[in-house]
Amino acid sequence: MAELKGIPVVAADPTTPRSGEKYLTPQGFTAIKDGVKARPPQPSASARPHRLPPWLRARAPSGATFQGVKALVREHRLATVCEEARCPNIGECWNAGTATLMLMGAVCTRACRFCSVDTGNPHGWLDAGEPENAARTVELMGLKYVVLTSVDRDDLADGGAGHYAACVRAIRRRNPATAVEALTPDFQGVPADVETVVDSGIAVFAQNIETVRRLTHPVRDPRAGYDQTLRVLAHAKRHRPAVLTKSSLMLGLGETEGEITETLRDLRAAGVDIVTLGQYLRPTVHHLAVERFVTPAEFDRYRTGALALGFLECVAGPLVRSSYRAERALERNNAGLDNRAPAR
Repeated sequence: MAELKGIPVVAADPTTPRSGEKYLTPQGFTAIKDGVKARPPQPSASARPHRLPPWLRARAPSGATFQGVKALVREHRLATVCEEARCPNIGECWNAGTATLMLMGAVCTRACRFCSVDTGNPHGWLDAGEPENAARTVELMGLKYVVLTSVDRDDLADGGAGHYAACVRAIRRRNPATAVEALTPDFQGVPADVETVVDSGIAVFAQNIETVRRLTHPVRDPRAGYDQTLRVLAHAKRHRPAVLTKSSLMLGLGETEGEITETLRDLRAAGVDIVTLGQYLRPTVHHLAVERFVTPAEFDRYRTGALALGFLECVAGPLVRSSYRAERALERNNAGLDNRAPAR
């Protein structure tokens, strides 16, 4: 078996590598499966939780509609954050005929320690057919609301902003009644690149803060930043006030009550309209451990606190993710979630 910097490189089929191994992508560059290099098992602190509580158990994905969405995604060579980030809500969303499309491939140039998206350097590779493929998929699915996210592409001069905007415009041309939410990378904080996406015809501009200031590193890649995310969100809001802004915070990584409140205040001060709160779940043994499981009642309390700060909505719950039930965020009812039900 060949090696690259001491790490085994396995066969070109991306379904072959195990978590933490390097492999060759079909486009010819190397990537690490699940985004974090394999490391020896670490002793777990006795205080850390090990078994999932009942409110975090999601049904296995299945059903005809689920298979139909999967077939469309495969046919048009699209990646989805639902699969790449191992979202626990994939069964519910795909059976409802919705999916979050992940643009610019399935390999990210960053390696955040909470995320299971593969990491590598695509060396400028882009699928020129992606804008029209994405637009056609949205049309076939009959979506009235679509969330577009993407990997970080620090290998591109504009961070991929131009390609991202081209995908939005293609979707809007073919589906003029469809609202588009852009859950974007930070474009290294470059205002002009943020404006490229904000001006492309989106209804919502989203970028995730992910965690509290103290835990930003090591939770996020060194190239990401707490203040950088706040600046990007604030610039997007100032540049085009009619576009809603949105961010997401994971809980259970060791943050304190005061830090949660501080982060919510910082997001609101940056002009963020909508915030989502969800439980961090460890995707593989190579990723950060869960420090605690936040209870449904606590999520309700955090939601109440966020609304008191002036957010238009705070969608909060154990299985909430930034794009979960995104089209329902302004119903002012926690996107239809009842956090009391799973706790019974």
